[in-house]
Amino acid sequence: MPNDIPWINRNFLALSDTDSSLDTASAVLLPVPYDSTESSIVGARNGPNAIIQSSSELEDYDIELDADISNIGIYTSPYLEPHMGSPELMAQRVQMAVEYYLGMGKTVGVLGGEHSVSIGSARAHQKYYPDSTVLYLDAHADLRNEYMGTKWGHASGARRIHEQGNLVLVGVRSLCHEERLYIDSNDIKCVFWPSDDPTYMDNILEYLGEHVYLSVDLDVFDPSIMSAVGNPEPGGMNWQDVTNLIKYISDNRKIVGFDVSELSPDHGPLSCSYTASKLVYKILAYACRDKC
Repeated sequence: MPNDIPWINRNFLALSDTDSSLDTASAVLLPVPYDSTESSIVGARNGPNAIIQSSSELEDYDIELDADISNIGIYTSPYLEPHMGSPELMAQRVQMAVEYYLGMGKTVGVLGGEHSVSIGSARAHQKYYPDSTVLYLDAHADLRNEYMGTKWGHASGARRIHEQGNLVLVGVRSLCHEERLYIDSNDIKCVFWPSDDPTYMDNILEYLGEHVYLSVDLDVFDPSIMSAVGNPEPGGMNWQDVTNLIKYISDNRKIVGFDVSELSPDHGPLSCSYTASKLVYKILAYACRDKC
């Protein structure tokens, strides 16, 4: 496109084509506008677009890391078309798309969409990094074997992921008895929130492999700062709780991929979309800090 025409880029951070080329990018963001198994507030399909739009208001420079995040090279993928007929086939579609970019040597971040998008993305990373652990931040355990007629919906994401590899849960404050029994019988590390253990981050490390896949449902945050989600739950984590945890993990392990999901932008203030964008920005910074 001609450089003398003022185009508005729809790339994350509104990056130029030079800074967002797939050939040179270290990271890929894959938007997945899917919410077909949502059971409460519908609208997460609009989350990826809201995150990308809000990211244009972020500064490229990160104070904490003293680095320009745009130097990573961030390619914003075309949106993945949802499979409306089958949640299982949708998970397979996400997995196939993520594997495509992993095969190119990229760090892949998926933008949901409902949290079931994590199934395909996490499984792709579990396949690519067999020693990896999925660190799953969520207000809910998502360990039901089946919910509302499907085993592949947002209430079963962590269950399907755990079937393929290691799983650690953080931020959980709502679950059913089936899920509690599953946690106990499978000896899953679960940090319920609020945590009364000041050393919980150190304890988590014992359960993490060298490679960590990070899955974040935005309802892990307290609704006072993140109300625009499908299933808000009081008593959640604050901004520093989440970012300090992610930084701690990146200081001690390698974050190899991630997803951020469940932003329902029409059901909360614009600040929620901005906060979600900032979280994606911070995760990219921690995961690709050697590229900044």
